Amino acid sequence: MSQEAAGVTAVVVLAAGGGTRMKSRRSKLLHELCGRSMLSYAITAATSLEPDHLVVVVGHEREQVSAHLAEIAPYAVQAVQEPQLGTGHAVRVGLDALDELPAEVVVTYGDVPLLTGETLSGLVAEHRAAANAVTVLTSVVDVPTGYGRVVREHGRVSRVVEEKDASDDERDIREINSGIYVFDAETLRDGLAELRTDNAQGEMYLTDIIAYANGLGRTVGAHLIDDPWQTQGVNDRVQLAALSRELNRRILERWMRDGVTVMDPDTTWVADTVDLAEDVTLLPNTILRGATSVSRGATIGPDVMLTDVEVGEDAHVVACHATLAVIGDGAEVGPFSYLRPGTRLGVKGKVGAFVEAKNAVIGDGAKVPHLTYCGDAEVGEGANIGAGTIFANYDGVTKSRTTVGKASFVGSNSVLVAPVTIADGAYVAAGSAITEDVGPGELAIARSRQRNIEGWVASRRPGSKTHQAADEALGTRKGEQE
Repeated sequence: MSQEAAGVTAVVVLAAGGGTRMKSRRSKLLHELCGRSMLSYAITAATSLEPDHLVVVVGHEREQVSAHLAEIAPYAVQAVQEPQLGTGHAVRVGLDALDELPAEVVVTYGDVPLLTGETLSGLVAEHRAAANAVTVLTSVVDVPTGYGRVVREHGRVSRVVEEKDASDDERDIREINSGIYVFDAETLRDGLAELRTDNAQGEMYLTDIIAYANGLGRTVGAHLIDDPWQTQGVNDRVQLAALSRELNRRILERWMRDGVTVMDPDTTWVADTVDLAEDVTLLPNTILRGATSVSRGATIGPDVMLTDVEVGEDAHVVACHATLAVIGDGAEVGPFSYLRPGTRLGVKGKVGAFVEAKNAVIGDGAKVPHLTYCGDAEVGEGANIGAGTIFANYDGVTKSRTTVGKASFVGSNSVLVAPVTIADGAYVAAGSAITEDVGPGELAIARSRQRNIEGWVASRRPGSKTHQAADEALGTRKGEQE
């Protein structure tokens, strides 16, 4: 934060609106963009000013909003606006929650997720430099339809006129009101006392304080920014998608400038909470969420979704869904693999095609290459798990653990019935169902002896294509013997 904006005494975040156009049982402010709630972005921007007091005015779906605030900003003072009589009334409710009147009040909204702390800092700095009573954040947009227009006289803001009340000339104005302000607290307090609800909406308009301040000869200024995205709110799911795309574009651009290769930004989504190192490559259709971190040189994608996953250096993850997992340096995952919570893949380990792992520790250099369920397991360093192996961890009541020792080999199509331990350097023959421990250096065979029944096809499938093929083969063999 710049020194010019230091020492803000109060920020009021307006978060009481109904959000009916979202058509959702969930509060509008809890809908997410790039992995974070809309409200959390507003809180981050507000707290960047390091205010003495942060007040969040809640109303619609306040139980949801209050619970979320308790998680992300337990230090915030919550003020309940009931009934909801407009923005001016909301600010009045917010100030009433404070024990004393602050020197300055910043008013912002909970539904402008692209607004940054740097922009708020610039707004406060300009407010102070110009010694304004009120400073409004504005931007210029190509199509201002639906916004309040900022009317200036001699460079200063004389009033804000809503579109429905604007003249034809005023509708041509492209500088719009964001609804975000800094107020001298005395001007704000006195102006709020003058607000009335005798209008078509029956609400107290915060914009009326601009006219009030001008009427007293106090200076009203504007902080014009060249990034109109920061002033845009979210009122429906179409706007939510549009702002999500723009925010994701900015996140990806930042990572690309920091040394990350993003092959196809249009199909790559990275949450605001993700951490990426230099020389990471993200291939198409990659989604990174939560606290995911990817180390230097790793390649992720195509067709990957990682949530709260740690990926080591030079690892390669393709066509995989993973949650709360760790992928070691130089490891290979996929394609078509599923890493569930608790999975830890060691250095240069491999989890291959159509493998599901859950609560499994797979050691350095160990391989689970094909068609395997590896649940509640520990696979030792350098071990190899054959295709089609099932770690049978659940007996219908209890989940138990299986251990496969260092450098051991489990043959294809085996079932390891937990709890069971296969020691270091042991073998399990293909097709075995292992129910007892296997010692070091032992070969475990748990299958019935093969028996071939001569003439079975002729007796049980007479006249079939199989019978015909068998007869032809028998004839050929007989001819070769003669």
